[in-house]
Amino acid sequence: MTESSAEPGTATGGALDRRRLGVSSITLMIIAASAPLTVIAGGVPTSLAVSGSLGVPFGYIVLAVILLVFAVGYAAMSRFVTNAGAFYAYIAQGISRIAGVGSSLVALVCYNAMQVGIFALFGFTISDWLGTRFGITTPWWLWVGLGIIAVGILGVNRVDLSAKVLGVLVALEFVAVIVFDVVSFVAQPEGVTIAPLAPSSLFAPGIGVVLAFGVAAFMGFESAAIYAEEAKDPARTIPRATYLAVVVAGVFYALSSWAMIVGVGPSAAVAQSQELGPGLLFAFLGEHVGVVVTDIVHILFITSLFAALQSFHNAVARYFFSLGREGVLPRWLGSVRASSHAPWAGSVTQTVIAIVVTLGFVIAGASSDDPLFPVLTMFTWLTNTGAMGLVLLMAIVGIAVIGFFRRDARGVSVWVRLVAPVVGTVLLTVLLVLILANFDMMLGQEESNLLTWVLPAIVVLPGVAGMIWAVVLRRRDPATYARIGHSVEDPDRVA
Repeated sequence: MTESSAEPGTATGGALDRRRLGVSSITLMIIAASAPLTVIAGGVPTSLAVSGSLGVPFGYIVLAVILLVFAVGYAAMSRFVTNAGAFYAYIAQGISRIAGVGSSLVALVCYNAMQVGIFALFGFTISDWLGTRFGITTPWWLWVGLGIIAVGILGVNRVDLSAKVLGVLVALEFVAVIVFDVVSFVAQPEGVTIAPLAPSSLFAPGIGVVLAFGVAAFMGFESAAIYAEEAKDPARTIPRATYLAVVVAGVFYALSSWAMIVGVGPSAAVAQSQELGPGLLFAFLGEHVGVVVTDIVHILFITSLFAALQSFHNAVARYFFSLGREGVLPRWLGSVRASSHAPWAGSVTQTVIAIVVTLGFVIAGASSDDPLFPVLTMFTWLTNTGAMGLVLLMAIVGIAVIGFFRRDARGVSVWVRLVAPVVGTVLLTVLLVLILANFDMMLGQEESNLLTWVLPAIVVLPGVAGMIWAVVLRRRDPATYARIGHSVEDPDRVA
């Protein structure tokens, strides 16, 4: 490992910290990205309010099944491809290097959008809670700034430190939601009904909205492969973590959204969600268990957001690292700290992006009197755009899986290398169409305007630019082009 003269204590072209993460660590980092408590407190009431459908619980089951089908080929490919670039490497090896570079920039935009968008909700939630609970007035951006610093510090340290922090936070989230579930089933003002778990509850008007909103709750599940170079046994750890994350999240979201409907009462669930929004969970707990427990859950809601921020930050840092190491982006992005082997350059770059984007929204909202400005703009616009782009990438990865195994089946069954990827790609394409069809509604707009087209363009145009750049690299630097998506060969992978 060669020390970088530009940055003492760092190494350019070094490796990530190998063999640090097991199945449980990676699974917790995946689940942290979706922020379970945030999904139940924010995603479920929003989906109920906008769709008017009680089929939200069954919707999570349907989405989990779709993602499990996609994961069959995705997990199989992870046994043979070990690269922190994940989607980028899969598409480069399964379709083409040009498509791989294009997808890498789309992934960077999407993961950054998800991470920076969540910062807005993080800052607003702390500011709002301090104001309503203690009468302390603070600007939302102050807490965003402090959050960026904390996330950045963890990002440049050893990955197992982040895993431990996220593990504790996710465990506390689960406890908080389980408490809510128990209280809901005890309250049951209209009795316990299994109707929200029946297919008939979903396959009715509003199904498109339920699925479009619901898929965002799973974003991050695909990030297991990003940690392949740091996994103890990537050929086994990555598939197991991917499957476990989808199953746990799907069951947990279905059960907890069902509990919310039972606790509030099926006849009142939609109306209460429309009236209270994310405040529904806290109002319910305040009524049934008191202020102290509600405050604790509110704090855990904030830490839930922090866990998601850290998880997406780690993903972005590793994408930058992979692309810098292979020369697709400036090579200094491939630098790691000598002490922690963390991708410090990618981490710092993501931190700078978060600061710049946040400042842009702070300046834009300076003249707004609406306290919800950061939520209605920065959070809503960026997270929905990021989720849309990640669904697009997953559909493309499904095609890449087919291409990868077409040249060499590697002893993999037809179901794994062909049938499941085809079915998964079709279902993900349907999801993407549903998201686009309901995009105005997801942005809180009554009709299409310039924003309806600008936000998807922010995802697509970098992909086009990346493909053009790959063509340039092929002509200008054939050696660098040859390494695209192929730079890591793990001796322990399944051959």
